Amino acid sequence: MIPSRWASSRLPGKPLAEIGGVTMVERVYRRAVAAEGIASVIVATDDDRIAEAVARFGGACVMTRPDHPSGTDRIAEVARGLSCDIVINVQGDEPALDPAAIEAALAPLAADASVLMGTIGTPLDEAELQNPNAVKVLVDRHGFALYFSRAPVPYRREPGQARGAVLRHIGLYAYRRDFLLMLATLPQTPLERIESLEQLRALEHGHRIRVVETSYTSVSVDTPEDLERVRRLAADGLLP
Repeated sequence: MIPSRWASSRLPGKPLAEIGGVTMVERVYRRAVAAEGIASVIVATDDDRIAEAVARFGGACVMTRPDHPSGTDRIAEVARGLSCDIVINVQGDEPALDPAAIEAALAPLAADASVLMGTIGTPLDEAELQNPNAVKVLVDRHGFALYFSRAPVPYRREPGQARGAVLRHIGLYAYRRDFLLMLATLPQTPLERIESLEQLRALEHGHRIRVVETSYTSVSVDTPEDLERVRRLAADGLLP
């Protein structure tokens, strides 16, 4: 499921921003459809303009309430009407999404019934440590998330110290449907609000998130500069 809203403090209307003549929401949708093990792909939106654009390219779309505080809450509204076992939250601002990234997030839930929520991370470039748009995830020895932050974590007291098990987080989540519905009933938490990271709600309420390390490189569009960058990639034939 792809939560998609018009409002954005840094780039309003970005789902319909054209990249190489194709809207961003269509690019993400086509990449999600290409993932193996997925029964269907649905765009969840509260905006008629996005719904109409999805209909034009033949995609499936469900309208939601406009007041959801996060993408997790938006897709939970749609998931209540589905009979599936697992729901995957695919961010709508990843126009170069690798279908294998979806498969990686799904894998631990498919292999182990005790895993309720999964996500993915990729090796963190040293230059990204100070970038608040590059979300960091600290991982324990069993592959579960310790914490997510926009800050340069962990703090290193000595120059040159190893960072430990920290990855750049890719905002793609797999949930067991029942867990997703329960998570959406929980109140937003202090750290979730401070960091503006919806996954912290699960951690603050004591739930574990399995993190799969992948080689997938994220090309997120958060700002006008990001949009121009992916447009240049598309013009050069470097976007899938």
